[in-house]
Amino acid sequence: MRAMIMSAGFGTRVRPLSYDVPKPMFTVANKPVLGWTVELLKKHGITEFVINLGPHSARIKDYFGDGSGYGVKIIYSEEKELLGTAGAVKKVEKFFNGTFLVMSGDGLTDVNITEAVRFHRKKKALATIVLKRVDSRFDYGITMMSRDMRIKRFIEKPAWGDVFENRANTGIYIMEPELLGYIPANKFYDFGTQLWIKLLKNKKKLFGYETKSYWCDIGNLAEYRKAQQDALSGSIKINLPGRKIKDGVWAEEGAGIEDSAIVDGKCVIGGGSEIGKGVKIEGLNVIGKNVIIGAGTRLADCILWDGARVGNNADLKNCILSLNSTLNETNCKLEGAIIIRKG
Repeated sequence: MRAMIMSAGFGTRVRPLSYDVPKPMFTVANKPVLGWTVELLKKHGITEFVINLGPHSARIKDYFGDGSGYGVKIIYSEEKELLGTAGAVKKVEKFFNGTFLVMSGDGLTDVNITEAVRFHRKKKALATIVLKRVDSRFDYGITMMSRDMRIKRFIEKPAWGDVFENRANTGIYIMEPELLGYIPANKFYDFGTQLWIKLLKNKKKLFGYETKSYWCDIGNLAEYRKAQQDALSGSIKINLPGRKIKDGVWAEEGAGIEDSAIVDGKCVIGGGSEIGKGVKIEGLNVIGKNVIIGAGTRLADCILWDGARVGNNADLKNCILSLNSTLNETNCKLEGAIIIRKG
């Protein structure tokens, strides 16, 4: 079985972070979201996939290469003009040789793909959409189904008056090659607003598989922060990087922590990072690789990407520092700030 990972979007809702880094490369617990997706697919025996690319394509290709570092095979489909979710799949239809999977590159999940595929085949579906019950009903596509989980109606990001269910479309799809014949070639075409509607009108077998596994769409900055917190708190089944140096704290090889620094709460510290004298870290924090935190600084519920620099005696709460960004000012106090690299 082969898969496609959708990674070509602009990430407009997570700007300014996505100006320099594509959303699938946003790190969660110091690994790109896309990396966690690749590991999940491999866990379920899927080792050949195509990744479509849009802006910042070099960052993804440089990081993953041909996939051999993850023990998989990856090819790429570059889109000079975005083709939409379904149009992107149509572009690479020759890659698929049977039942195939499509996933979003910016969703964090530990869904049981094996069970979802088994459900799809049992139902003899043309397509199966993996669904997840959510508290927030209005940021995702919503489905209405019969008792046997056959989809009767699909509403893409509904308004209040349209809400009948709280099962969200996760953007994880299991499909048969026959479905590709319903997608026009060389044009923008979308699953949610076009293809699913066409299939329902043609009375095709479109089913929903409801998962109880963890799923989070990194659709906005609030969800991105939540994904980090969930990873650190164990809500999603992933192996945090590094070794556990105390309860709730993981440090990768080469991380340096001064003896006078206090690291409490839950935290991941990347390799090559330096935690200065008298630093206090509390709450849930993710500190990337080669990060420098100056003496006397306090961090609470912060995310620092690789190469970030923080000066002395800073007080940061719920802040995000982007790739190679610098906050040199001493004695500064910030809450909820996003610091990006200049240039």
